[in-house]
Amino acid sequence: MLQKTIRNTTRTQAAHISIVASAYNAEYVDSMIDSALAVLAEGGMENVELIRVPGAFEIPLLAARIARRKRKRPQAVLNLGVIFRGKTAHAEHIGNSITQSLARIAIETEVPMIHEVLLLENKTQAKSRCLSKETNRGAEAAHTALAMVQLTRQIT
Repeated sequence: MLQKTIRNTTRTQAAHISIVASAYNAEYVDSMIDSALAVLAEGGMENVELIRVPGAFEIPLLAARIARRKRKRPQAVLNLGVIFRGKTAHAEHIGNSITQSLARIAIETEVPMIHEVLLLENKTQAKSRCLSKETNRGAEAAHTALAMVQLTRQIT
């Protein structure tokens, strides 16, 4: 069951947060970006870096490069994309690859990789998860990023 997005945003001390988002399926991804940026601004994040990649498969490469850089290293990376399941296993392979890669990057770099690269069945699911204000996964990702920034600061 799709749950509503958490709405209790706590302000966080300034942190560098990056968003890596797919340009593919832009109608849905753009709405996730807008919702994420709104939540991050509400949480006190003003200078959020946004990087667009061609498709979902390219997200982990840029997320890894951002997490490993010495200057402007983020305290969290939001990874946003939409993949529609088709008649072959291709989408499943891409989704699994992204999940495994983001988990590995997070462990290796100790930078939280917020995973909202959605593998969906149809446009109805995309609308409810990306276009709805109540259940927008971009907003959910931003809430998670803010929480992870606070937690990682506490456990340093």
